Formats: sequence, C-alpha cells, structure tokens
Amino acid sequence: MNKAPRQTLTAPIRRVRFAYVALFFCFWTASIGLRLVWLQVVRHGDFVERAAKQQQRTFEVAPRRGVLYDRNLKELAMTVTVDSVYAVPSELGDNRESAAEMLAGIVHSDARDSFTSRQQMLARFNASRNFAWVARRVDAETATRVRELNLKGVYFQKEFKRFYPNNDLAAQVLGYVGTDDTGLGGLEREFDDDMHGTPGHVLTALDAKRHVLGSEESQPMPGENLVLSIDANIQYMAERALDAQMEKMKAAHGTVVVQDPHTGQILALAISPRFNPNDQRHMDASVLQNLAVSDVYEPGSTFKLLTYSAALDAAGVEPTDIVDCQGGALTMYGRTLHDDRSDGHLGRVTVQYALEKSSDVGAAKMALKLGNQKFYEYMRAFGFGDRSGIELPSETRGLLRNPKKWGATSILSMAIGQEVGVTPVQLVTMVSTIANGGVYMPPHILLQSTDQMKGDPRLQPVAFRPANQLPSTLPDGAHRVIKEITSAKMRMMMQGIVVEGTGRKGALNGYSAGGKTGTAQKIDVVTHTYSHTKLVASFAGFAPVSNPAISVAVVIDTPTVGTRYGAETSAPVFAEVAQQVLEYLGVPHDQPLKAKKELLASTKGDDLEEMPADNGADLNAMFADVNSLPADDPLRAPANAAAASETASVVPEKPVVAASKVAGKSQGILNLLPAKVLAAFQANGDVDGGASAPVPAPKVVPAVQWKTNGSVVVDAALRVAVPSFDGAALRTVVERADAVGLRVQPVGSGLAREQVPAAGTMVPVGTEVVVRFAR
Repeated sequence: MNKAPRQTLTAPIRRVRFAYVALFFCFWTASIGLRLVWLQVVRHGDFVERAAKQQQRTFEVAPRRGVLYDRNLKELAMTVTVDSVYAVPSELGDNRESAAEMLAGIVHSDARDSFTSRQQMLARFNASRNFAWVARRVDAETATRVRELNLKGVYFQKEFKRFYPNNDLAAQVLGYVGTDDTGLGGLEREFDDDMHGTPGHVLTALDAKRHVLGSEESQPMPGENLVLSIDANIQYMAERALDAQMEKMKAAHGTVVVQDPHTGQILALAISPRFNPNDQRHMDASVLQNLAVSDVYEPGSTFKLLTYSAALDAAGVEPTDIVDCQGGALTMYGRTLHDDRSDGHLGRVTVQYALEKSSDVGAAKMALKLGNQKFYEYMRAFGFGDRSGIELPSETRGLLRNPKKWGATSILSMAIGQEVGVTPVQLVTMVSTIANGGVYMPPHILLQSTDQMKGDPRLQPVAFRPANQLPSTLPDGAHRVIKEITSAKMRMMMQGIVVEGTGRKGALNGYSAGGKTGTAQKIDVVTHTYSHTKLVASFAGFAPVSNPAISVAVVIDTPTVGTRYGAETSAPVFAEVAQQVLEYLGVPHDQPLKAKKELLASTKGDDLEEMPADNGADLNAMFADVNSLPADDPLRAPANAAAASETASVVPEKPVVAASKVAGKSQGILNLLPAKVLAAFQANGDVDGGASAPVPAPKVVPAVQWKTNGSVVVDAALRVAVPSFDGAALRTVVERADAVGLRVQPVGSGLAREQVPAAGTMVPVGTEVVVRFAR
C-alpha cells in the first residue's frame, strides 16, 4: 500500500523569521527610545533655548544716563528722548533703492557722515531682511520730514540722546559720550559706570505668525546724578574773559581756574579753544584734552611765591630783610643766573621789593637759605610732583625730581620756576594755600553723587558763599604747609606786587588783590633748548587780600601779539574775572571805588617784567624725568603726541603740551536761562576743524539781543544794581528781577528772606540771583 508523501516542516523557518522581525522591532524600539532620551534629556536645554529664541524676543531697555548739575542745580548735561529711524527691508520689497534715495535726501545732511549716505543705507537694506538702521537720534524736524514720506517698512524707535543745553560751556570738564552712551571724556568718562545706570529688559512671546502674545518687563535703573562745584555763571564769566584775550593775543590756547581757597572747590575751569559736545561730527581732536590737569608747563616767576613762602616759613626771612641781588647776576659752580631787566639791575633791596620786581637772583638766594632737601619738602607739601586727586580723568602729577637727581645748580632753576613742570590746577591750589592761612586743601570739582533729580525736596542747590575760615573738619589730604603768620606776610607781599610791582594790571576796582605774574620760555622738544619767541604767560592771585574769597590762575600759551608777558597778557584776564565774580557773589568792597580814568592811571607803569633769561636750566634732566612717571600718567600717553607742535610748553618727549592751534572761531558759550526770563550766554560759532585757521576779530554786538526762539543774549559788561527782594513774594521777586534784566533761582517757599548777591550789588545783566524763601 502506497503511503502519501510526508509534508515538509515549515515551523522552524517561521520561527527564525519571527525572531528576525522581533529583533528588528526591538532594535527599532530601542533606537527610538535612545533618540528620545537624547532629545528630551541630554539635549533638553539646547532645544528649550532654541524654542525660546524662536518664540520669544528679548529687548534691552537703555537706562537714562545721570544728569550733570552745577552747584545751583542748572543742568550742564542731560538725557533727552529722540527718534531713531529704522527699516524692515523685507517690507520695502523692490523699492529699496528708491527708499534709500529718498531717505538719504533727508537724513544725510553732512557729507562727512557716511553712515546715512545712500550707498551705505542701501547696503544695510540688502544685508538684512528684518532690521536695518536708517539714521540714529535725529532731530525733531528730520523725524517729521521722514514721517511725511509715509514709506511702508520705515519705522521709528525712541532712543536716549545726551544733550548739553549750554553747548560748549565747560566742554573739557564735562566731556562727551559716544553713540553707545559710553563716556569718552571728562566727567562723563571718569564716572561712566556710575552715570550709565543698569539696562532693563523686555521679554516678548510671539506666535507662529510673529504676533505678540504677551511680555514681561524689568525696568532699567537710571544712572546717578552728579552735582558739581562749578557755578555756571562764574564759568561763563571766566570763559568769556579768556576767549576775548585769546582773540586779542592770537594765542594757541589758554586756561583759567577759579577756586574757593577755603574748601578747594573749583568754581570755574575754563579752557579755550573748546568744542561743542552736541556736535560730535565736527569735533577737533586737538581741543578735547583738559589741559588744566593733563598737561604741564614751566611756571616761571609765579613759582617764586612758593620760594618766598618757604623762606619766610622755615629760614627766618622777613619781608623787611635786606637781600643783595648783586646787580642782577649770581654765579655758582660756573653758572651765572641773570635778572633780565631793561630798567636797571637791583642791588641791596628788601625781600618784599625783590619779590615785587620779580628778581631771579633774589628768589635764588631765598632757595639757597633753605637747601635742597627743605626746598623739595615744601614743593611737595604745596602739592607739586603728585596728583591732586581732583575728580577728572588723565590727571598728571607733573614733573618734580627728587633732590638726589638734581644737578649742582638745579636749586637756582627751581627757585625761579624752571626745571619743574606744573598744571594750572596745581598752581591755583598753591595760591589758595597761601590765601587761606597756609593749609593745603585738595582741589575738588564734585560736590555729591545722588539719585535725586532736580525738583526733589531732598536735593537743594548749594549756592557758593565765600567763607572767612577753614572748615572745622579738614578733608582727607588737607595739611598745613606754612604758618598763619607766614600766610599773612605773603598776602601783604603779593598785594605789593599788584600795587607797585609787575602785577599792576591785575588791580581791581573796589577790591584789594594779591598775585604774581609769570613768563616762561617754551621748550623746543627737538633741541631741548628754550625758545626765544614762544612764551607761556601766567598770573595767579586772589582777592580780597584781608579775607580772600576766590583764587584765580590764568595761563595763556604762545601769545603772538603785544609784549606777550604775564603782566600784559594774563593779569588783565585775572582782573576782569575776579572783578565780575566778586561782584556777582556780593562780596563787600574793601577799598574805595575809583573812576575809570583813575583806575587806568593806577595800572599804568613801566613793563617791569621782561623776557625771562635762559639761565642754563638742565632741560635734559626734565626730559629724562618723564621716564619715572607712572605708566598711566597722560604725559607718557602716546595720544598726546597728536597735540604736539614744534615747540612745547612742557618737556616730555612723547607728550608735548600746549601745542594745539586755535581752531576757527571761538566756540559759542551757552544758553543758560529759560526763554521766559533771560538767556545769559551766546553761541558765537562752531569748531570747523581748521587747526591753522586764523582767529577773527571779535564782533561788536548790542548789549542785549533777542533771538527768534525767545531767548536773550546779554553782554556781561553791562551792569545793573540788584534790587532788594526782602519780604516779597515769588511773583513780585520775578517781576522786579525781570525789570532790570536779572533772573531768579528760588529756594524754598513763602516770602523772600535772603538773597545772593546782596541788594545794591552791581552785576552783569542776566546774572542769576539766588533768593531763599521762608514762611
């Protein structure tokens, strides 16, 4: 019997196939699981961050930069809100070229501003789809014209802009800020971190169509405000007088520093030429530096004040003692020191007479009585050879060598202000030390840093009122230099210089004054020798003599008209500034007032101060002394090389001081007051960058000029009497002040109880009167 064939078994094959399929699915499942672990665990943070970038936008909100106030709370630098124009190129479409052309026709007003040119603007449009700047921080008129174009894809964004309401007033002191709101000079740079503030942020959620779903904000923290010791009115007076003399003498540049001798506070720091920080595109780099603290010069005869002070204080010298000036020649170690005088040489004269006639031999003999070490100690005590600590950037310590590095006759040079480099701030502080009774008070320009804004009752103006004594608690760095009796003797001798000596043109009307002239030869940095044609003229003094209210230092570099000496160039500036400031402050007269003819007659006399003699000072040693300065000292900074000229007023090889040319017309000064009262300051022009442009003759303008914007420009030479406001209400006070052309700074509320300047004081039209009201 035949059996059916046996069927082939397939189960083992199916089991193998199943195993392969199962293995595949296990591998697939494991891969997905591992991938999920990788994406959701390992890469979780990355994808959350990417999602946030796609779904959220974070915008930084710029903080408001702090305000710079003068001591009377007048805004010197403030932040305002302006429009910036930007475009969304994707919305412009094919109209990019025409849009760029139309926009450039409005915003491109300066040929040197390539950022707003048509080519640059079109390049930005083509480089981005979502955002491109058209112009940053435009004025209101430009913004209105752009709006009138009504271009699709062009938008506006509010930004902060730094604004200086007084234009070039105290420009080098205040400094300026860059486009990114970073301080680039002066106080803006020194206190940039404090004034900048902390930015805020806005977090915005977007949907797939880029619609805003919501936002979270963190508010920015505004920067701190600074209240300066500067009085804007005094600053204007100093700048006005300096600018006029600069134009008259055709000088390279000049500096005037006004200081309170009893506190060291700087009331004015004027430098000419200046720049307008509101117009950064036309800034001349040669005038950005604050020469009052960053550059040095040989002080010449003004340094004799230190020499005589030290001799009276430590060597037992009296003003009535006799000193033999030896006919104007002193020979020591083969070197002869000369008195260069055309009216005959001095013989045996009193110490006071030798100072009044600015005898080099007499000053050298005073220093020899002290000896090298003692003389050096007094120079250091007066603040020379060290930074003063004033709140300004790039301060130099000056040039003062240790006695171990002196030559055999260096003491003769230093006695007459050679072989030593000083700054104008150091010079005025020395005079203040003599004036206040002999105590060195470190100079300061910052009164306080505060979060309060003007209008907050916690922030009150600090009107300057001259003191007759030092503060009960001396600040850090203050120390006695000379005895009070020495100070009194020096004040008497310095008054003699103004009355009978070289400083006659520094005399005031109704006030006594003391001071000292100085004329120093500039140093050729190539030959290390003195120039016989280029000079630095200076005058340093104080007034009134019995109770000094202010100290003033005037330094004018390279005058080219007239005799060019300190007596003719700088002393008249001191007289004008001191006269106006004392009357503005209401300081009582301590001398009879004189008629103009009588005053002119009293200032006439022979030019007692002649060309300073080249007495063989060791200039090479001064140049070598630069190498011992700290690395951060501006005298070693290569940046100063740009300001160098063929002949410098100071000696370092890398830095050369006082070398910039007068650029174009003198800058406009300021527009300080509200339109409804008075504007005391005038804009005369701008800096065009022409370093060698001639200085035009000053324009003759009416005493009062009304501008189209409602402001008033006044001439500080026109004076009026301050009315009495005692017991009057604020409205009455303002009406009385308006009637005579004055303005009012009210303090408190109620009825007028006190005013500065005092009633009856003769002040320039436009002067601000601070009136305290109380109930």
